[in-house]
Formats: sequence, C-alpha cells, structure tokens
Amino acid sequence: MKISINIDPELADTEIIINCGSLTAETENIIAALRMADNQLTVLKNGETHILDISKIAYIEAVDRRTFVYTENNCYESKLKLYEMDEKLCSGSFLRISKSCIVRLKYIRSIKAELDRRLRITLENGEQLIASRRYADELKKRLGVS
Repeated sequence: MKISINIDPELADTEIIINCGSLTAETENIIAALRMADNQLTVLKNGETHILDISKIAYIEAVDRRTFVYTENNCYESKLKLYEMDEKLCSGSFLRISKSCIVRLKYIRSIKAELDRRLRITLENGEQLIASRRYADELKKRLGVS
C-alpha cells in the first residue's frame, strides 16, 4: 500500500481519494475508519451497505466473531471488530459495558444493581443489557450515579 499526502493551502476542504485495483477487506476497513472519524459508520444489512450516523446507534455487540450495530429499530453488521469500535467511540458518548458490548450512554433509561456487582441496563426502547463487574464502576461514574 502506498500513501501520498498533498498539502495545498488553497484547498478549502479535505478530500480523500482511494485508488485501488479492487475493493478488498483492507480497503473497506480503511473506508470504515475514515467514516468513523466523520461520525459515520459503514454497516451492512441484507447485502446492502448503509452509511449510519453514529448518533443513531443504541449499542454495539459482538457475537460469534461478528459485530452487530443496533439502532432503535434496526440491526446492522459491521466489518470492524468490537475493539476497533471501542478505540474510536468510547472516549465520547459510548462506553464499554462488557467484554462483548458497547452502549451509547444517552440511550440508557435506567440501571439496576444485580447480583455480584453487575448492573442491569434498560435502554430507551426497553431492551435490557448487563454491565459486567469490571465495567460497572466506570458506568456509574460516567452516568453520575453513586
């Protein structure tokens, strides 16, 4: 792979052009990372590629080495791994709540203490997720709950 950067003070906006012989998995990963930098995520549903605004995401879950992105009404698949999503999203309005799940903090309706210091999270759409012990304290801290 060859990377070229052209700095031109006359340009008003940044443009990224990708030249490739074919659309490979590596190229798709690069495009996905660029979209995340622009608060968008490239996801798949029924064989179609969709551009999803990150603010629409409720939570992200890894199941059987596949990453699923959930909005209020839809489920999509992403080519990115959960750890890649974690690196990109969790400094802002998202937080990892378990080994296999990242949640958007603003989408949480309520939390309830469970056995063994775990937390039951109820989302705005009524779905429930479990925050593991390892991530429970950080979740309470980020939500301002003692």
